[in-house]
Parts: sequence; structure tokens; C-alpha cells
Amino acid sequence: MSRLDSMLRRFTAQRDGLNWAAEQIADLPGDVLDLGLGNGRTYDHLRELFPERRILVIDRVLQCHPSCTPPAENFLEGEAEPMLRRLHEMGVRIALAHYDFGMGIKEDDVAEAARLSPLLAPAMCPGGLIVSGQPLAGFRQVSGPDTIAPDRYLFYRS
Repeated sequence: MSRLDSMLRRFTAQRDGLNWAAEQIADLPGDVLDLGLGNGRTYDHLRELFPERRILVIDRVLQCHPSCTPPAENFLEGEAEPMLRRLHEMGVRIALAHYDFGMGIKEDDVAEAARLSPLLAPAMCPGGLIVSGQPLAGFRQVSGPDTIAPDRYLFYRS
């Protein structure tokens, strides 16, 4: 599979997974968390899915497209570990998290996800969902939409 085809498959899975997750948590109160802003495409989609919810974002630096810049009070700039601890200290309750950290080196990305999982857990609402491109630890994996290959995107309940 070409890298372009792989990227298109990932983007489609991401969109379909987030749309599915939005339906699943419709009645669950709580905020939305985007872990890894990047260019802001996913954040922009989350704004459309959740116009009434606060969407918090964690990333090392703010370098997204200008149309996708989160409000300053919802952007936690810095390394993931202290920002996840800060969420917990703030008493934030997350109904849906999208985990998209990674540099593209699978072994390193999997190790980072395992290391960060216990820091994400305390901020999650009971029954909240995590949509992730990486395997996470300490959460119950659930089946997502049938349109997504099981190894392409992962879904977890807190």
C-alpha cells in the first residue's frame, strides 16, 4: 500500500471513528480532549461534532492552521506528562479523548502511549471513550465501527 493510500485510510478511519464516538457519548457529560493538535484538522472536526462542549487540546507547540487555533484557555502547551497532570489537578472530566501523539516510529510511539496512559486515566469520565491511533494501557478495548479495520484505529472505554 502506498503511503498516500495509507494516509487516506488513516484519515477515513479517524473521521469515522470520531463520528461513531460522538454518537456513543452523546448523553455523557464532560469535555473533549484532543491529544496532539498538529495542523488542526482533527480539532476542526471535533468543533463541528461538539459545538456545545469545551474542547481542550494538548500539544508541545501551537503550529496549526490559523483557522484551527483553539482558544488560549483551552490550549495546554507543553509536554504531555505535565499537561495531563494539570488536567487532573484542574478537575477536568473528559467524555471523549482523541489520542494522536506520535512521531511515526512505531516502537517509540507505542512506548509513549503506554507511558502516558496512566496519566490520562484520572481525567476520564467513567464510561468515557478514547479514540486512538496507538495501543493504550489500562483501558478496556471496545469494538468501533465496522468500517474500520481493527488494527487501523483503536477504541477504549474508561
